[in-house]
Amino acid sequence: MRPANVLHLGIKELRSLWRDPVMLVLIVYAFSVSIYAAATVMPETLHKAPIAIVDEDRSQLSARIVDALYPPYFMPPVLITQKEMDSRMDAGLDTFALDIPPGFQRDVLAGRTPAIQLNVDATRMSQAFTGSGYLQSIIMGEVSAFLQGYRASSSPRVDLALRARFNPQLNKSWFGGAMELVSHITMLAIVLTGAALIREREHGTVEHLLAMPVTPLEIMVSKVGAMALVVLLASTCSLLIVVQGALGVPIEGSILLFLVGTALHLFATTSLGIFLGTVARSMPQFGILMMLVLMPLQILSGSVTPRESMPRFIQFVMLAAPDTHFVKLAQAILFRGAGFDVVWPQFLALVLIGAALFTLSLARFRTAIGTMA
Repeated sequence: MRPANVLHLGIKELRSLWRDPVMLVLIVYAFSVSIYAAATVMPETLHKAPIAIVDEDRSQLSARIVDALYPPYFMPPVLITQKEMDSRMDAGLDTFALDIPPGFQRDVLAGRTPAIQLNVDATRMSQAFTGSGYLQSIIMGEVSAFLQGYRASSSPRVDLALRARFNPQLNKSWFGGAMELVSHITMLAIVLTGAALIREREHGTVEHLLAMPVTPLEIMVSKVGAMALVVLLASTCSLLIVVQGALGVPIEGSILLFLVGTALHLFATTSLGIFLGTVARSMPQFGILMMLVLMPLQILSGSVTPRESMPRFIQFVMLAAPDTHFVKLAQAILFRGAGFDVVWPQFLALVLIGAALFTLSLARFRTAIGTMA
């Protein structure tokens, strides 16, 4: 392999990427707006859920229940009639519709067990599940306080001293921003390398490469190196400007150590992108194939849910995926300030997985390059 050939081919890849506005927009969006938006939303958390109430009792107890529903969990309740309840929910105006029947306070004071109807828009799945529990707890608390005449405050027998390490404020954006960056690094590495190879096929420039005094190894190294360099630079800017700057996430560990781990991860994922690019015959095929590979990698790697909650067979199989080790080292370095003495097993795993993927992709690339012309 001649370094000069690799350098010139790498420059050609960068120029080709520069002339592709769609890919440039995707890179900028993925490492800026997408990370910020994903980190600032509140998944699986009840936040300003719209609620409507049909108060047919008009009693002191029903008024207490209405007053107990306030932001930030719920929007200010809208008092409606029973005829409006179904139409408002069909129109998507309300997530919850509470119907307090007539005689509700009278039945409670008489020791009966009256029923309150709660209609839930289950298409808003996370809010529907969480909000139903919140509403049940709020209503039961108000009824108990009304019957007793005061709010009971029971002192616990054991005082739990909570020490939240690495995220004292339990701020979800800290975790969401960093993990979204990790996911986008994997996605862009696969997309850019696979698209660069398919672009050669669609533009008919494969014949030019075959006519030049270059080897398949030089072609593949240039594509892997150029695209890995682009993703590494973009992820560095995103980590410093978006994650640390805009989101205010404190980085506990060494950024340089994280970037070294990122480079090893890119070595593995860009090789995987080359392999997928040789399998797919067109960009639509590559997109479908990428989704079939990318979604399991991201969901089962531990960035969405802890690996400990998965079946042991899945945990064992995912040890062969580079994402699993990259997520582990990223969490250790960025959140817990781990050094190389802690994350060296993940570094070694990425080197071995990357070497295996590169060798497999090179063998596939040598076989497929002749048929790509």
